[in-house]
Order: sequence, then C-alpha cells, then structure tokens
Amino acid sequence: MISVATNCKVIILYFSTRKFLRLLGLGVSFTLIILFLTNFYFLLAAQTSEVVAVEAKKIETIKISSSALVETAKNDYQTGNFIQAIEKWQQALKIFSSTNDILNQSIVLSNLALAYQKLGNWQQANKTIEDSLNLLDNLETVKAKSLQAAALNIKGSLLLARGKTEEALNIWVNASKKYKEVGDNVGYIRSLINQSQALRRLGLYLRARVTLEEVNQSLKKESPSSLKAATLLNFGNTLRLLGDLQASEEALQQSLAIAEKLDSPNDIAAVLLSLGNNARDDELSEKALKYYQRAIVASKSPINKLQAQLNQLCLLIDMEKWHQAKELIAKIEPGIENLPPSRQAIYTKVNFVQSLVRIKDKDIDKDKRNEYSAKLLTKAIAEAQAIRDSRAESYALGYLGELYERTQQLAEAQKLTEQALILAQANNAADISYHWQWQLGRLFKKQNQIDKAVSAYSNAVATLSVISNDLVANNVNVQFYFRESVEPIYRELVDLLLQGESNENSNSKSFKSGKKVSQSNLKKARRVIESLQLAELDNYFREAYLTGSSTQLDIDKVDPQAAVIYPIILRDRLEVVLSLPNQTLTHYSSKISESELETNIEKMRRSLRRTSLKKERLAIAEKFYDLLIKPAEKELQANGVKTLAFMLDGSMKNLPMAVLYDGQQYLIEKYNLAVTPGLQLFAPQSLKHKNLKVLFGGLSESRQGFMSLPGVKTEINQIKSKISSQVLLNQKFTTKALEKNISNTPFPVVHLATHGQFSCRVKDTFILTWDHRINVKQLGNLLQNREKYSNNPIELLVLSACQTAQGDKRAALGLAGVAVRSGARSTVASLWAVDDRSTSIFMVEFYKQLAKPNVSKAEALRQAQLSLLGQRGFKHPFYWAPFVLVGNWL
Repeated sequence: MISVATNCKVIILYFSTRKFLRLLGLGVSFTLIILFLTNFYFLLAAQTSEVVAVEAKKIETIKISSSALVETAKNDYQTGNFIQAIEKWQQALKIFSSTNDILNQSIVLSNLALAYQKLGNWQQANKTIEDSLNLLDNLETVKAKSLQAAALNIKGSLLLARGKTEEALNIWVNASKKYKEVGDNVGYIRSLINQSQALRRLGLYLRARVTLEEVNQSLKKESPSSLKAATLLNFGNTLRLLGDLQASEEALQQSLAIAEKLDSPNDIAAVLLSLGNNARDDELSEKALKYYQRAIVASKSPINKLQAQLNQLCLLIDMEKWHQAKELIAKIEPGIENLPPSRQAIYTKVNFVQSLVRIKDKDIDKDKRNEYSAKLLTKAIAEAQAIRDSRAESYALGYLGELYERTQQLAEAQKLTEQALILAQANNAADISYHWQWQLGRLFKKQNQIDKAVSAYSNAVATLSVISNDLVANNVNVQFYFRESVEPIYRELVDLLLQGESNENSNSKSFKSGKKVSQSNLKKARRVIESLQLAELDNYFREAYLTGSSTQLDIDKVDPQAAVIYPIILRDRLEVVLSLPNQTLTHYSSKISESELETNIEKMRRSLRRTSLKKERLAIAEKFYDLLIKPAEKELQANGVKTLAFMLDGSMKNLPMAVLYDGQQYLIEKYNLAVTPGLQLFAPQSLKHKNLKVLFGGLSESRQGFMSLPGVKTEINQIKSKISSQVLLNQKFTTKALEKNISNTPFPVVHLATHGQFSCRVKDTFILTWDHRINVKQLGNLLQNREKYSNNPIELLVLSACQTAQGDKRAALGLAGVAVRSGARSTVASLWAVDDRSTSIFMVEFYKQLAKPNVSKAEALRQAQLSLLGQRGFKHPFYWAPFVLVGNWL
C-alpha cells in the first residue's frame, strides 16, 4: 500500500501520463517558460533616479534599498518562489508609496500582477494591473508611456489566460502603438509576438504569419544584445509551434550566435535546449541528443542543467537506450534531491518520476525505483504546500493518485485525484483539470460506477474543447501527446456510452451485438466521434482550427437519400453508429480486437497492390463489408439510401470503401460513396453545372526528383476540349502563377495534376509545382487567398496524382487536412500512385459526368470508377479504387 506518510513500495505501470511533463521536458521546458515570461511579458526592474542634492541622500538610499528588494523578488519569481516574491514586492511597494515614487509603484504592481496570476489569484492580479495603469494615466513622460505599454502587455496576458482573446488582442495592439510612440523597438517586437498568439487562437493564421514577418523585419534593426537573443528565442519557439521548423531553426541559430558572442552561458543553454526540442520535433533524435548535451555543459545554473538532463533522459527512454539512461539517472538523482523548494523544483521532481516509471531495463530494481518515485512525489507535495503553490500541488497530488490507481487502491486514488482536481479548477488550470477528470472517469469505471464515469469523461471532453487552442499551441511533440493523452479520452467515453443498458424499453435499434443503447447515448456517442475527428485535425495542424466552432447537421437536411456511417475502433471491438434519413440512430458492433483489426487493415492495403491475387483480395474485402455494411443492409435498402458517407476512424482512413465486397458486387456498384471528417465542415451545396470553369495546374515532365507524368497532357487536353479551362503546365505551373490565377479568377474547380503526398505529418503532406513543394498549410493559405477577392469558395479541388506516404498508418489524415484547409467544399484525390493512363481516362470520364445536369459529385465519381472497372485491363481495384471524395458529396 502507498501512503503519503509511509512512502511504501508500489508497482508502477507506465500509463499515458507523460502529457504534462512533455510540456516541461521535450515540449516547453520550465527554463523556457521562465524566459518566455520574463522576456515576453517581462518583469520590470526598479528605476533609481539621480539625486544630486546632499539632503536627498537618505531618500536615494531608500530607493536603492527598495530596488534591491525588487530585484531579489524578481529572482524568487524566476525560480518559482511566488509567495516570497510577492512578500518582497509588497515591502518595496510600501517604500515606493511612502516616497511617492509613482513610476516604481507602477513597476512593482505590474510584477505583482504576474505573480498573482501564477498562483491563480485572478482577482488580485486584475486589481494590481489596473492599479498600475491608473497610476500612469496622467503622466506624459517617455518613461511613463513605456511602463504603460509594459503594463498593457501584462494585462493582455491576463485576459488571454481567461479566454478573452479578442480583448487581449486589442490591448496588445494598443501596447504596440505606445511602444512605437516612445521608440522602444524591443517592446514593440514583444507586443507583436503577443498579437500573433492571440491571432492564432482566433484562427486568423494568415494575419498571425504576417505579424511574425513584421517581427522578423523589426529584429534586423536591433543590435546584438541579451534582449535581442531572448526575443529571437521567443520568435523561434513561436515559429516552431506554427510548424515552420526551418524558419524556427534560423531564428534560434541567430539567437545562439548572439548569446555566444555575449558569452552568456544561461542564454546559450536556453537556446540549445530549444534547438534540441526542434530536432526532437523533426524526429532527428541523435541531433537532439547532441543539442541537449551541449545545453547541459553550457548551463551554469543547477536547475537549468537538470532541465536539459531531463529532456535528454526522456529522449533516451524513447529511443530505448537503457544503459545510457541509467547512467544519466545516476547523475540526475543528487541534483534533484538537493533542489531548494520552488515550483520549478516541484515540476522537476514530477518530471523525473515520469521518466523513471518508463524504464523497462530488467537490470533495474523496480521495487527500489518505485519506492524512490513515491518518496519524491510525496516530497513534491510537501514542498508545494510549504510554498503555497496549489497548481504545483495539483500536479504532484494527481500523479500520486495515479500511483494508487495502478496498485488498485482505488478509494485512496479517487480521494487524491479529487483533491488535485479541486486545486486545478481553483487555479483556472483547465490544462491540468481535464487530466484529473479523465483519471476520475477511469477510477469510477473500475468501481463499476458507470454513470459517474460517463459524467467524468464527459467533463474531460468538454474541458478539452475549451482548451484546444492551448493544447495545440503549447506542446512541441504534439502528435505523441495527442495519441497518448487526448485521443484515449474520446474512445473510452464512446466505449462507456455504447456498452449497452439493461433497460428493455430502450427505443434504440441494435444489430448483431444484441445490446440496447439509448438514443441519448447514441447521440452523445456520435457527437464524441465527431469531436474526436475535429480534435485530430486540430492536432494535425497544431492549430485550434476547427474545435469548438461546429454544430451537428441533420442528415435529412443535407441529403434525404444519404446515410452516414460512424465506425470507431475500440480496444476489444469495432462499434458502428448509423445515421439514416428520417430515422433514429442505429447501432451495431463486432467483437474484434484493435490489434486484429489493424492487422486486417494492413492486409487489405496489401491486397490492393497490382500483383495481388483475386481470391485474397475479395476475401479481405468481404470481411470489411461484413463489419461495416452487412448488419445494416436491410435498413439501407428500406430507406432508399443512394449515398454512403463514411466518417472513418484511425488507419481505416487509408482504406477505399469502394472495394468492400458483398460476395457478388463491390460497394461502389451499389452506392455513391464519400468520406467526411465532419458533416459540419463542408457546406451542403450542389455544384453549379452551368458555366463550369476549371483552373488546371500540372506537371508532365520530371521535376525535383519525381518521374514524368506524360498522361497529364492528354488528361488536360481532353478535359479542356469539353470544359472552359485555364491551364498552367510545366514551367508555367509555378507557385506564384497558381496563386495569381486563383486570386484573379474565381474558378469553381481547381485541378492539380501533379505529384503529391499525404502524410500524418504536415511537413510531409505536399503537392509539387515547377519550382516548389507546397505543404498542406501553404496550400491552404494559397487557395484561401481568393477570399480576399471573391466570396465564392472553391467548389471542388481535384488532386489527380497524389498518394499516401508508405508505411504511414495515418497518412490519409493528410488528405483530410488538405480537404479542410483548402477551403474547398469537396476534394477528389487518390490514396496511392495510380497508373498514368488509367488516371487520364478516369478524369476525363469524371468531368464528362460532372458536366451533366443534376449529377452530384459522388455520382460523377462513381460513374468514372465504374467506367474503369468495366474496361479490360483496368478491372483490378488498383486502377479505380484509390479515388476518394472528401467533403460535400452533392
């Protein structure tokens, strides 16, 4: 049994608890958080005035003494000793008040606001920042205006932390004007970086990028200094969060060069840590390890050295380099134990424990390791209580609660977790709260308190929707974090909602499973599945691009002849929710483990190769038909369904539904098909067939290491003869030419016949032009530029030579990303590289069908696929199956 008092031994199983500490380790280390706060919303130094008169010496001595108090408090703040910092600043405030020193009173009040914010005392934080601004209201000196701008920066940070993003943006715009007025370029740069954060949260990504470009230009005017090094560090970290690793690397290298020139060890260490995080994010593990090692050597501060060592340890464990990890642990332990109490020290202890529990080396004494981990967490709780840091206490309490959970001490685990949640919510710390809500859900489930479990999980999902901006904006290794600490919450909630009820009067329909699930639970499950899809895309883009802005659309209003199929992969089964027009939701499930399903998905992908055997191919295609369609066959027929829209889950996104086989026919022979990442993401509107115009961009020649596509010329020429078109081919198909043509003429259809790739990584999802590779974000920005000139969105985006990245189980996420980010109502693309000749034939037929009146995009696609299927030489699904329609199928 574990006890906070006795620290007895515990068996700790590794669970998905790395989320918070990745933020402190491979994500945003605490060292960088400190730099972010001190240089982004920077702490203000006290100002001493020159006093010449002899009678003023006493006052001058008081000022110097109070200024020393301010600096000592600043040091306390930087090490996480917020209570001590507040006490010293309050002492200094009394002194400055007694001498009527308005400027220094304002400085101290601004710093106090930051400290109160860190402790979650929002009322006091708001009061002190307003008091600071009020003191400066009637002062017109340059110094007063500069301090007013600084106070506005802090006020903006308080507003942003409380979710008042637009107000924060307006405050920071105000601050930038004042900085510009007094000629403070460094302050002006800080306010611009602040604005970029707010713009990102508001979804105004183009404006955020433009603002950062202005930052870059402004930095060039600054001479080398510690402030410039710190600002470049902030700039580099911001670019990294935007996913622009190359630009981030450039900014960080500039920062490093300045820090080295100034011979500033702490600045050097901080930049090296960020460069290591950059390399880690780019999956360059060895490069990251070298940067971390350099940061360790450069660090003069023990706590900063420990942060670099913990980053390195986490990466070594990820790489399963157990021997090196054990050696590093031996070096870390003495430093951890000797840390004086502070928030930074508490986070460091918890971070270290989370690495320790992941060690799988058989030579390590698990009992001793677990006993040591429990003692360290208990010490962290005591330290947090001693310094009255309830946020840090919540971390330590919650993780100790998880240790109890792992050893089945559920009552005590629940008690600790509830305490942690209360503290997190009192601190407005939603980023911690959702984790403890999830933990409570697991604990209730294990105690068979299903209603309470559903409530706790639902609270966690609701919290996630509120903080989606922060989650994607503040974690470097965002994909790992999402898979480990966000996605499971949605799946486990769906699992609970669809487990079935004993109430025989339930009005839901269930097939095959025999379970009764209420309509209420089915509707909740559908919402959760949709929310997971949107959260996955937010995670993909590292931007809260979608979550929180969506509303559930009624399928009857979208298309009365369409059904939506929602499969979701759970640990022990596949669940499917079916939405039929004018019907209540229906539900069925199949007993198949996640691992077995993944094996079958991979098997089906292999069966679609050109060399596959027909018997093998049809067998696996029929198995998936039985899982997804067969239980609902009669319902689909009875309701006159003509179109099936799939909201596919996980690696199922890589499968073309067209090849599902019922024993006699492929699914495409029976239904129009589409894929949707969310009904609410695409406006349900039919294509206007009159005056159909197409902008073509294509490469028929080999370029940038990619082979030639000779069929592209034939494809374009044949389509151009039937539909009004503008063509950019080979040398004319440049990025600028594409952007210009999209901006100048509102083509309803944009067709890019060029190499491209879809991947679960943004940087590896691209299309090829003559002069560049355009990644998914750049493509989205380019295509959406037309919004400046036209209110007509792109109706259809066609990508006729793209493929999913080999070996990437979630590669089709990139296709969904392109579909959403392009702003097009619908996207047609291929899941794998298709024969050049068959693609040309397919596309010509697709446009022939699309030009007909009253033919939907899904019907045009189906007829083009059937045309290939009916031709000798192209009957194999390899030729016709990869083409999928994403988004609006009307």
